[in-house]
Amino acid sequence: MNFGGHEVVYNYSESGIIIVPVPYDETSTWLKGAAKAPDAILEASVNLEFYDVETSSEAHLTGINTIAPLLEKETPQKLVNAVYDRTLSLLSEKKFPVIIGGNHTVSIGAIKAFSEYFKNLTILQLDAHADLRQEYEGSEFNHACTMARAREYAPVVQVGIRSMSAEELPFVEKDRIFFSHELYYDKSLYEKALDRLTENVYITIDLDVFDPSIMPCTGTPEPGGPAYFELLHFLRDVIKARNVVGFDIVELCPSATNKSPDFIAAKIIYQLLSYRFSNPPTPQMGGY
Repeated sequence: MNFGGHEVVYNYSESGIIIVPVPYDETSTWLKGAAKAPDAILEASVNLEFYDVETSSEAHLTGINTIAPLLEKETPQKLVNAVYDRTLSLLSEKKFPVIIGGNHTVSIGAIKAFSEYFKNLTILQLDAHADLRQEYEGSEFNHACTMARAREYAPVVQVGIRSMSAEELPFVEKDRIFFSHELYYDKSLYEKALDRLTENVYITIDLDVFDPSIMPCTGTPEPGGPAYFELLHFLRDVIKARNVVGFDIVELCPSATNKSPDFIAAKIIYQLLSYRFSNPPTPQMGGY
């Protein structure tokens, strides 16, 4: 299925935006179901309106193509390598990759690829959880270890965090983590988070960053998250001020009885694309 269905049909060669489904759930540690997320998001995306009222733009005109899903499940390491290889290949073709998980392990391979292709890169993490464990349940590629691995490749700015273990504390960079309870009282912290970002930015969005009242269907829901427009407009400002080179969305666990989260995830993807391609930033995409 193509993102957007029959209204958004572009062949691969004419598409600047490539959707990469990765239905991976093997390292999930509580609620299972993230492997079903890519199909659920693609199905919901058919119901989007492709004229964006906020930006007065049609991002799909850049060309959106959805490639075949990555189905590697043998080991977390092999999954990471598969995502890395596919992402690096897309970047070499000057595509703008959007990776749809799956759980947060999916992001590790993408982050590695982007860090190798772009100089002066920062990873912007929107998440309820710090994900700074060095190892969890016998694997350093568990979804709880994602940002520990990411920091091996590029600097990280963490936004929306409200849950972590004591063992993660030694790995926290206090000037690069922005807790949800602090953001609630002081919105100027979003500007400080933006100031920590370098020229090129890769965004990884764990959907549990949103409050469960908005996004109940995640593998590890956590109360106290920011509101929808609060986060989206922060990302709008990031995209306006920096060169966002790609992003991923992970940790949706679709429900058979509540399709709203599926649609919200699809909407977030298209909204970010609308921000990114309605008014491209001054720095242009390019590796080194």
